[in-house]
Amino acid sequence: MGARPHVGPPASGSTHEGADFARVDWDWAELEGVTFVRCRFEDAHLAELVTRRCVFEECVLTGVRMAGAHHAGTAFLSCRLERARMSNGVLEGCKFTGSHFVGADLRPLTATDCDWSWTSLRGVDLSGSDLSGQKFTEADLTDADLRECDLRGADLTSARVHHLQLRGADLRGASTGNVDWRQVELTGVRLDLLQAVQVARMHGALVED
Repeated sequence: MGARPHVGPPASGSTHEGADFARVDWDWAELEGVTFVRCRFEDAHLAELVTRRCVFEECVLTGVRMAGAHHAGTAFLSCRLERARMSNGVLEGCKFTGSHFVGADLRPLTATDCDWSWTSLRGVDLSGSDLSGQKFTEADLTDADLRECDLRGADLTSARVHHLQLRGADLRGASTGNVDWRQVELTGVRLDLLQAVQVARMHGALVED
């Protein structure tokens, strides 16, 4: 593999389309209001990166090293983050709609008010994370590890949950419409009354008032 390119972080408010930032070294950099469209960041070094209100749209961030990064109000829309290293990251009000995280290293993770709708989190380990109040509408959680997660008030509507690990998770108050609980082991999971009725009916029980 060649040396990393000497390309400095872009100016605030700038827009970049179709640019190649593979293997750039932006460790400890700060980006504000920058938009990237269909740009490539394979194996880029973005450790401790700080972004504020940035947009990454249809970008490739496969293998990116982003441990310790802090993203506030930033959107990763339909991006590829396979094998991304994002441990010890802080995510505040971020949107990941349609992005792929297969094989990504995300924990430990601090996330608040984030939107993970239509993302692929297949096989990702988020165990022990506080994901309360966050959106996972139609997310693919197949084989993901959400054990001991706080999912209170989260939106899991129509999420794919085949072989999802949930032991010890707290789902009270979460929206779980169209979730197929027959594919999930629920031992030790905390449910509210409405969820318990939903699960019972899905398993063939006749629940009467």
